[in-house]
Amino acid sequence: MRKIITTTFVTLDGVMQAPGGPEEDTTGGFKYGGWQLSFPHDEKLGSILYGFFTIPFELLLGKITYDIFASFWPTAKTDLEVAVPFNKTKKYVVSHTSFEPSWQNSSVITGDVVAQIRKLKEEDGPDLWVWGSGNLVQTLLKYNLIDRMHLWIHPITLGTGKKLFAEGTQAQNFKLVDSQTGATGLIFATYEPAGELRVHARSASIPT
Repeated sequence: MRKIITTTFVTLDGVMQAPGGPEEDTTGGFKYGGWQLSFPHDEKLGSILYGFFTIPFELLLGKITYDIFASFWPTAKTDLEVAVPFNKTKKYVVSHTSFEPSWQNSSVITGDVVAQIRKLKEEDGPDLWVWGSGNLVQTLLKYNLIDRMHLWIHPITLGTGKKLFAEGTQAQNFKLVDSQTGATGLIFATYEPAGELRVHARSASIPT
C-alpha cells in the first residue's frame, strides 16, 4: 500500500493559509499572504526540500492548491527542479464538483472522495504527496488517511487564518521521526501517526 504524505508550510500558531503570495488565498479577509517569503531556505533545508522531487511521487491536491499550481507550473521556466517532476507526474485533484482539468496528467476525484482516496492508496504506484490543500488535509486527518506529515514551521504568529489542525481535529498521538533547524529559525519536522491519544490521571508526584 502506498503512503499519503503531506508537506505544509505553517506558522507557530498553526496557520497554513496563503504562504506563497498576497493573492494566493484571501478567504476571510486574510491579509498576510506571502508570509513564508521572509524565510528563505538555507542550504541544509533547501537540500531537504529539493530532495523531495528526486524520488517518484504522485500529487493529491485540493482544488484551490491545484488551481494555483496549474496556473504556474506548466509554464514555469525558473525552477526546473520542481517544474519538471510536477508537470510529468500524475495529479489527482479533490473537488466538490466535476470539472475538466487543464493541467496535463490530471484526474478529478469527486463524490465519495474518502472511498476513492482509500482505493488510490491500495493501488500500485509511488506515494501520494499533498502540498498545501488545507481542506483536503482536514478530511485526510479525520479519516486517518495520512501516513506522514512534513511540517515547515516558521517563527512567526499571525493570529488569524486557516489552520493546519483546525477545530474538530481528532485527538491522537504523533511520533517525531526527523527534525532539522535552519539558520533563520525555520524548523523542519516530520511526524507519523502513533495511535489513539490516551489521557492519564495526574501523577501525585507532580506539584500543583
